[in-house]
Amino acid sequence: MLVRSDARLADLTTLGVGGPVDRLVEVTTAADLVAAVREADDAGRPLLVLGGGSNVVAPDAGWSGDVVAVRSRGVQRRGDVVEVQAGEPWDDLVALTVEQELAGMEALSGIPGSTGATPVQNVGAYGQEVAQTVTEVRVWDRTSREERVLSNADCAFGYRDSRLKREPGRFVVLTVTFALDAGPLSRPVQYAELAKRLDVELGGRAPLADVRAAVLELRRGKGMVVDPADPDTRSAGSFFTNPVVPPEQAVPGCPSWPAADGRVKLSAAWLVQSAGFGRGTRDGRVGTSSRHSLALTTEPGATAEELMAFADRVVTAVHDRFGVTLVPEPQRL
Repeated sequence: MLVRSDARLADLTTLGVGGPVDRLVEVTTAADLVAAVREADDAGRPLLVLGGGSNVVAPDAGWSGDVVAVRSRGVQRRGDVVEVQAGEPWDDLVALTVEQELAGMEALSGIPGSTGATPVQNVGAYGQEVAQTVTEVRVWDRTSREERVLSNADCAFGYRDSRLKREPGRFVVLTVTFALDAGPLSRPVQYAELAKRLDVELGGRAPLADVRAAVLELRRGKGMVVDPADPDTRSAGSFFTNPVVPPEQAVPGCPSWPAADGRVKLSAAWLVQSAGFGRGTRDGRVGTSSRHSLALTTEPGATAEELMAFADRVVTAVHDRFGVTLVPEPQRL
């Protein structure tokens, strides 16, 4: 366990905003993670548990308490099941499963952040989401002060949502277990853009390595693969979720897809762009990515206040024009 007092949240998050941290605790094992959380709780200090920092808008004032940075590593395979430490970088895990011919997360290639964060947000892209493969999540429950194992049903997954997200701060993820499909071919491709890139029919399969390469190519084209040399990747990925609305609220001309309970999912990117915030729209040191209107990016020196003011302008413009309220995807501390 390493303790520091010279860290800034801007250096721990992909958006690059956020002020100083009173006490940064870096942990490399699940046991140390539990110990660090218990110590902060016992002392009554404010606690922030941080993985890759890719889904967080950190405050300019910083954090007057403990930030526990999860750096645990390890993947244990049992047949087609893998148990993964919370701090394992997500894309490293995806690359490993592709290499070992385990299907189920290949379309989630290139997503930044740590494995422990994926069930919280029910991370998804290109027709896959982790809810399809997660079997259990081992957590430290800060309310009951005990380790618990949450099943897939216990997690109550929804679109970019889960019980872990709806009870913020309660559950600290220690490990995540996934059940995958052994074999060289992907799960059925369920996303039209990806199927076209792979030259397969919707519902068809392709070699795992081909799916991973295609997804990485698509994401890089949108500035969605973190690269320190690429200013378009100073972001949290898609800043807004695709709104899910009743059919009568569908917006003419806006791409849409069927969702649960007879509702429809609208393209947030189309709504943002059509409300006047196309790619490369800037306001000082913040704005939309030059390659994807749904990603908000920052320049060095930008503040969280600037970023959220810009995001609020986008939300207002979309609502005023289309009557649809966009919901930010990153967690605002």
